Order: sequence, then C-alpha cells, then structure tokens
Amino acid sequence: MYKEIKIDPITRLEGHGKIEIFLDDKGEVAHACLQIPELRGYERFAIGRLAEEMPRITETICGVCPTAHHTCSGKTLDNLYGVEPPPAARKIREFVYNAFMFEDHNLHFYFLGGPDFIVGPDAPKEKRNVLGVIEKVGLEIGKKVIDIRKRTRNIIQTMGGRVVHPVHCLPGGVSKPMDKEIQEEFKKTAQDAVEFAKFSLQVFDDIVLKNKAYVDLILSDTYTHKTYYMGLVDDNNKVNFYDGWIRVVDPEGKEFARFKVQDYLDHIAEHVETWSYIKYPYLKNVGWKDFVDGKDSGVYRVAPLGRLNASDGMATPLAQEHYEKFYDTLGGKPVHYTLATHWARLIEALQAAERMVELINDPEIMDPDIRNMDFQTPKKGIGVIEAPRGTLIHHYETDENGRLTKANLIVATVNNSAAINMSIAKAAKGLIKGDNANDGILNMIEMAFRAYDPCLACATHTINGYTPLEVDIFDHKHRFIKKLRTY
Repeated sequence: MYKEIKIDPITRLEGHGKIEIFLDDKGEVAHACLQIPELRGYERFAIGRLAEEMPRITETICGVCPTAHHTCSGKTLDNLYGVEPPPAARKIREFVYNAFMFEDHNLHFYFLGGPDFIVGPDAPKEKRNVLGVIEKVGLEIGKKVIDIRKRTRNIIQTMGGRVVHPVHCLPGGVSKPMDKEIQEEFKKTAQDAVEFAKFSLQVFDDIVLKNKAYVDLILSDTYTHKTYYMGLVDDNNKVNFYDGWIRVVDPEGKEFARFKVQDYLDHIAEHVETWSYIKYPYLKNVGWKDFVDGKDSGVYRVAPLGRLNASDGMATPLAQEHYEKFYDTLGGKPVHYTLATHWARLIEALQAAERMVELINDPEIMDPDIRNMDFQTPKKGIGVIEAPRGTLIHHYETDENGRLTKANLIVATVNNSAAINMSIAKAAKGLIKGDNANDGILNMIEMAFRAYDPCLACATHTINGYTPLEVDIFDHKHRFIKKLRTY
C-alpha cells in the first residue's frame, strides 16, 4: 500500500503545478512526478487569426515573460513575410530584449529562487520570500533591487509601449525610433545595470560559494543529471539571447548538432503523457527513452545552465571572466549540477547588461529607418529567441491572405519538462528517508524545479485544444479499480 505526499500548489514560480510523491511501505520514495493540471489552448485558437496579430496574442500566455513571446513572434513574422528588419530596428529590439533578460533574471534570483540560499532552504516558510531576502541583506540592498528592475522595465515601457504586454515588434521592424533624450537616459540605466549585475555575483559569492554546506548541496548527486544541453549561439559559438544557431552538446560537452531554427523539426520531437498537460520534447536523432539521463537518452536541458554548456563562452568581456570562474570552480565543462543554474543565471544577467551598454552606445541604433515593408506572400514562418527559461520556438503557417492555418509553440519551459520531472524524482528519493518529509525537506524538493525557473502558464497545451479529463479510481487499499475518461 502506497502513502502519498502532495505538494499542491508548488510555489515561487509562474503558473500552477503540483508534485505527487508516492512512498512504499518502508517509507521510501517509489515514484515522484510533477503534474501540470492547467491548460492553455493558444495553438488552437490562433487558427484563423491574421498573422500580424500573433505578437499581441501569444504574449498574453504569460504576464512574467510576455517580452519573450512578443519578440519571438515578431521574428517569426519577419520570416513569414520574407523581410529583414533594418539595422536600427534589430538593435532596438535586441536592446529592449536584453533589458528584459536582465530584469527577469534578477526577478528570479531575488524573489523566486534566491530565497532558498539567501534565507536558507530550511528557513521558516514565511521567511522564504523577497521580504525575508530584504530582512537578510538589508533594506538599502532591497531598494537597489527594486530600483534597477523598475528602470530596466521602463526601457520596455518606453520603447515597447507597455511593460507587461509590449506592442513594438512589427513584421520587418519596430514601431518607434530611438531619440536622443531617451538614449542618454538609457545609457545611464545600462551602465548601472552592469554594476548591479557585478554586485549580484558578489552576493552569490559571499552567501553561497563561501558556504560549504551550500556548495556541497550544489555538488550533490541529489541535484545532478547528465543530459544533453541546448542554446542559441552566435557564429563564434558565444551565448546569444536574440538570434543565431541552435547548438546542442552531448553529456560529455561535444557538439551534437548545430542548426538554424527553420530546421528544428529535423532535430526535435515531442512526447506526451496522459497524466499531464505539458509536452516532453526530446532529440529526435537520439530518441525518447523515458525519464532518464545519459548519452543514450534524448532528454536535453535549456535555460542558463543549458546555454552556458552549449556555448564556447560569453559574448561580453566581464561575463566571460565569470564564465571561466564558473567552470574552474565546478570542475570543468559541462556542468551537470542543476542548482548551479542560479549562478549561470547571474552570469547571463551580466552579459545582458553589458550588451545593453554596447547597443545603446551604437550610433546605428539612432537611425530613423526602423521598418522594411517589402513583404512577400506569406506561407510559413519560424522564429527563435532565448527566453530567460530557455530556447523558445514559434512556428506559423498561413493561407495566401495571411490567416493562420497552423501554429506550433515549443516553449522554453517545455524543453526542460522531462528534466524537471527527473530532478524532482531524484531529489525526492535522495531526501526523503524513512517517511521523514518535513517542510524543509519538501522545500528542498521544490528547489529541484525552482532552479529551472519554470513558467507553466506558457508550457501547457493539448493537441485538440480541449480539456481531456482522466480519473483513476482506487479502493481503500489503494488498488486500482478502473479509469474514467472524457475523451
């Protein structure tokens, strides 16, 4: 007879999910999984809509990462209509996007994932939040966090039209040029962002890396998986958030694939399970081998750890210094420690800030030529961007009038979905012993998914666009009786 432990809802993430843990009669974990009970039907109700509406539709999937969907959708429309944005438009898009990456990474570190380290994984639950972080690091630092996020979000507000659901990406360009007064303000914001990113890395060094218990936790087998890794890289295989090649390395760090997004269907397939609304992508040329890691399994990981492992370095000098320290400290490439994702995230925040400085000081960003409208007849468009949570792919197909006949979204969190399940199961088995599952241990199991910064609102879809309900009926001894379905 099994005993069930349920963490419902799971906390400090975007969206809704629950963790189911089943113990055997000895109190040991027999099985654990992440179940996603919510549903989004965007791939279905986009059908019939005009393609140019998609940047404003897909961003409503999520209130945390709308800039990622908006920008990816805009790039997909460039491909759909066969247009290349003018240099100024591309640089404005990339500048706004790096501001988003910076503020979103800081949101996760200080508000969502960071409390587990800054306050402590087994601290009282009422302390494991941003208020507990401020209490620990001091009010002045808390004000710094809020101020720099406010100012970088103002970049999205000013250039994007709205901070939560921006409207600036158009097929072939953007809706608004950069003016001199705004540029001067943004120069100061970008430089301050660099200084804040350096400060955050020092905070991580002081609080986490100098704490042996935390380092041992990061390096423990409980939070380790040897998988493939995926991320966008530039022509020199350096991390790029806005565009480039999709690069995959194997668990030994060797290049497995390098391709443009238009070829993604040659490399990525999607597996489904009946017990969750989330899909499980895998490498088609390896195959789906269930929720296991290793070179023979097609499971791969994205997000900050995936991007650093899939690259040959960072694209900016200060971030590159920390990239080298990251691998020197953790034993070389690739790093398989899930909790090291928090450190990788702060290194990426530094690159985003440095890239903001480069772009806002580029004279070409001031060019008033911000849109190319030499459109071709639409048929198929595929776009990619690196969301904070990993590689994001949009794929649209239309009729000759530009109305969608097909939409496919491989969302950042979906790429990590198999690995998240594996991480939760391994953490549960490693931490729960003899039926001992207090609040601190359950939070440490949540830490296994929290490192990925999942956005479950973005990630849940069904192929038919309706909600299939499935109920398993058990007797009082937990023996299966029958299954009821609505489909």
